[in-house]
Amino acid sequence: MTVIDQLKKHKILPVVVLSDEAEAEKVLGALMRGGLPVAEITYRTAYAAQAIRYACNTYPDLLVGAGTVITGVQCGSAIAAGAKFIVSPGLSEEVAAVCAERHVPYFPGTVTPTEIMKAISLGITTVKYFPASQYGGLKAIRALSAAFSQVMFIPTGGIGEENINDYLAFEKIVACGGTWLLKGSANEIEEKTRRAVMLVNNK
Repeated sequence: MTVIDQLKKHKILPVVVLSDEAEAEKVLGALMRGGLPVAEITYRTAYAAQAIRYACNTYPDLLVGAGTVITGVQCGSAIAAGAKFIVSPGLSEEVAAVCAERHVPYFPGTVTPTEIMKAISLGITTVKYFPASQYGGLKAIRALSAAFSQVMFIPTGGIGEENINDYLAFEKIVACGGTWLLKGSANEIEEKTRRAVMLVNNK
């Protein structure tokens, strides 16, 4: 199963910020127990590469990606640590080149037609739409899809229980990224994860 297929299956892409091993165990363990074996571990802390390595070694069934990747050096570090996909807040040609060379999927952040056209020119047809709520949300994605029928979207930002199924109902959405699951204790994260998994699978 490809990375895209796995993201489509799980429908939710938790955007995770981890500072140390204790936090990694708390958050990733809760996601796994809650039934959501996928995580985008962001390069917002110095622990990011170690967190990716820890996640891959401790939870081999977890689909681990790296987020907030903005340089080629970060990208190489993430892939070396075991990341199976790379996500950026914007589009970096340097990151795209590293991902292409290593055959790792890259989902750059795009919100304008020009950015999407640039992604397409680099061979990328699945993009992050970030921050979704500030850039028109689902209405804007629908409008862009009319011009770019080959493009799929991973909207992130301003998405939660109240609107995630509205996004997922549109066939051009691969999965929705977000952080709303990740606040609180391990038990709270596990419960919110379980509830979200049931919600998006209409159970």
